[in-house]
Amino acid sequence: MHNIVITGCSTGIGLITAQYLKEQGYKVYPTVKNEKDLITLQTMGFNNVMKLDVREADEISKVINAVLEEDGKIDTWFNNAGFGQAGAIEDISTQTLREQFETNVFGLHECTRQIIPIMRQQGYGKIIQHSSVLGLISLFGRGSYNASKYAIEGLTDTLRLELRGTDIYPVLLNTGPISSDFRKNAMKKLEKNVNMKNSVFYDYYEKALSAQKSKVPFNEEAISVAKVVHKILLVKKPKPRYYITKATYLLGYFKRILSTSALDKLLNKLT
Repeated sequence: MHNIVITGCSTGIGLITAQYLKEQGYKVYPTVKNEKDLITLQTMGFNNVMKLDVREADEISKVINAVLEEDGKIDTWFNNAGFGQAGAIEDISTQTLREQFETNVFGLHECTRQIIPIMRQQGYGKIIQHSSVLGLISLFGRGSYNASKYAIEGLTDTLRLELRGTDIYPVLLNTGPISSDFRKNAMKKLEKNVNMKNSVFYDYYEKALSAQKSKVPFNEEAISVAKVVHKILLVKKPKPRYYITKATYLLGYFKRILSTSALDKLLNKLT
């Protein structure tokens, strides 16, 4: 039976993907950062749920060893864990940026670094990296998150070159707006880590906070991501990247055809 480890399964994309793949007959190992979420998923029928804070290398090793002890292999690893830190670049402290990278980039990298030797030994594997449309283009007020996703793009593009000739396939997911707690949590991070009242962008922040529950154009449900992950599992050699949502297709297209100045004008209209 094909197995898959998924990080960041407390809510949203990770949880829905775990549920969907479980229904399709895959052996799913969902992981969550908090003990409370672990208990919640156990009550939902996930017998293989494990605690994993991707910032902790020892916890990554424990999860890998537990899966290997159970199955003797890891077919697919889905680096899904991550969060968004909203705020203008000049308002984001270096420490806050570091915290963004600790999960989104360094945690993803440590998982990837630890799983590759396992997949080399077994001779195959798929590593799915959750990037974003914001790994392709940048949006105003999202500099911290943009930078983390651009970093994932660079790491994965390089990794693909380094794994050439093997049956280990790194795959990028460029998701657009998906229904989840992502926006709500990003606004919490904004309020926690940004001194909004003393910022030249105060009006922008107020607007962002008041609009967090408004409908986002081209938004899709998390099942859209789950179905793409399923598609990746079904093929021997997946594509290097998959666009998810119309927003990603449109903005990815504009990135290719427009000059930098023209693209900036377009993106400023999305602020």
